[in-house]
Formats: sequence, structure tokens, C-alpha cells
Amino acid sequence: MAKLFLSLHVLAAILAIGPITVAASMFPRLARTAPTPETPALLHKICRSYAYVGAAVPVLGIATGAALGVLSDAWLVVSIVLTGVAAGVLVAVILPGQSELLEPLEGGEGAVAGEEERRAAGARLAMTTGVFNLLWAAVVVLMIVRPGSTTGA
Repeated sequence: MAKLFLSLHVLAAILAIGPITVAASMFPRLARTAPTPETPALLHKICRSYAYVGAAVPVLGIATGAALGVLSDAWLVVSIVLTGVAAGVLVAVILPGQSELLEPLEGGEGAVAGEEERRAAGARLAMTTGVFNLLWAAVVVLMIVRPGSTTGA
């Protein structure tokens, strides 16, 4: 059962978190330079939709950890915490930031209206997306190296 959970966990991570990291990384620049709002809106929709699918990643990860009997190992606990922080950054900062930058592009009364404000908001969003991506990179390293594990590298 552990092999099944691990396989599903890795597949979910690749198929859900991968598109979020790519779309979120592309969004700030395209929100500023795209001639029409369709492309940034599509990237935002990808991030938002895959965030729901991405919830399967920690669920399957915890199931895998339980099946392997490593739920209390430090590397897994740190991975779970970093995953929670990354999810919080996505839900609390990235998705609302994308929505805020999209509103004026789509003809709304958006809060980020002036060019200088939009540029600053885009830069903040790009920085936050970088932090989000670094959190996931740290989780991947922990999953591969597993410090303190007898089977770790």
C-alpha cells in the first residue's frame, strides 16, 4: 500500500504543483505586458484550479508517511510545515494578488490602478511567487534526502 500511496503522491505533486509553480511564475510579467487580459486570466485560473487538486499532495503524503511509519520523523514534520506555509502563501497572497492585478485589465475598478502601483504590486507578487517556489524546492529536497533516515542519501 505504501508504494501505491507514494506513487500517487509523486504523481499528484508533479501534475498539480508543477503547473501552479509555472503559471504563478509567468503571471506577474504577463499581467504587465500581455496585450489582452486572456493570458494572465488563464494563468490565474490554472493556479486557482490546480490549488484544489494540489490538496491531494499533502493528503497522499501523510498517507504515505503513515504507511511507512515515518510520520514522526523530523524531515517529514518539517516538510509538512513547509507545505502548509506554501499553501498559505498561495491562498493568502498569490491568488488574491493575481486577482487584484487582473481587475483593471478586465475593465474592473481594481485597487491597483496606477501604472506605478501596478508595477510595484507585480514586483511584490513575483517575489512572493519566488518564495512559494523555494518552499516547494525545499520540500522536494527533504523528500529526496530525508535527513536522519537510514535510507537517506
